[in-house]
Amino acid sequence: MTSRASLGGRDLALLLVICLVWAVNFLTSAFALREIPPFLFTAVRLAMLAVLLAAFIKPPPRGQWPRLAAVALIIGVLHFGTSFWALHMAGDLASPAIVMQSYVPMAALLAWLFLGERFGWRTGFAIGLSFAGVLVLGFDPMVLDHPAALLAMLVAALLLAIGTVLMRGLSGIDMASQQGWTAILSVLPLLALSALFEPGSFARLREASWIGWGGALYAAVFASLVGHGLYYRLVQRHPVAQVTPYLLLSPMFAIALGIAFWGDHPGPKLWIGGAMVLGGVLLIALRALAKARALPAAEEI
Repeated sequence: MTSRASLGGRDLALLLVICLVWAVNFLTSAFALREIPPFLFTAVRLAMLAVLLAAFIKPPPRGQWPRLAAVALIIGVLHFGTSFWALHMAGDLASPAIVMQSYVPMAALLAWLFLGERFGWRTGFAIGLSFAGVLVLGFDPMVLDHPAALLAMLVAALLLAIGTVLMRGLSGIDMASQQGWTAILSVLPLLALSALFEPGSFARLREASWIGWGGALYAAVFASLVGHGLYYRLVQRHPVAQVTPYLLLSPMFAIALGIAFWGDHPGPKLWIGGAMVLGGVLLIALRALAKARALPAAEEI
């Protein structure tokens, strides 16, 4: 049962670890993708994750199989595959890290369309601000050089939003089982996509150095097990809306890593557009937090 107490120093430290781990994953994956093609890289990452979680995976309730398979296909295969493809094509780390956050307003819109969840004008303004921010940063010269990467990351964000909405209907499945089954169900389709769209990919995998294999291992162990594991632990103790605003530190750390280690030189449009995207996401998270805090009072009336 989640607590409504404010986040203490220990929990804030865990959130800092999560954001750092996820930010570094952009950098290590970008280096690894120079050696291993995106779909095959995703398959290797999830195969490692499946092995690591094998002892902890439990069968889901019988009625949950169709939804679980859909989540695995949308997130494990399509979202991860497309996001790594976008990262591989991008010339920077900043724009993929920022654009990925647009899944938050996308998920809010999908929940409104398909789940009947309502939102007020402030959330509507925040959604519009985020999407306008994507348009602004899209005109940054660093992003204009790789327009396909921006479009691919937007598709990846939409797929994550769809998967997030679908996951709300899952029940009786813990985090380890959900991650494990997603990994297991995704590996073969990803290998098939790699064989179809990435000629010579398996030969490149054999030739990959520790950078390629290390990037996949980091993504499996730290981004998935450590990052998502700590996140699951926090949302068991606090409302999701209370945790979400702090996660915006992750793209900020990714931008800093891109400047320091990837040679990024963000221009004014990327800074302005990025601020609009992240500002919109922050507003959505704060509105959700305000509703979560108001809920107990409403229940008492």
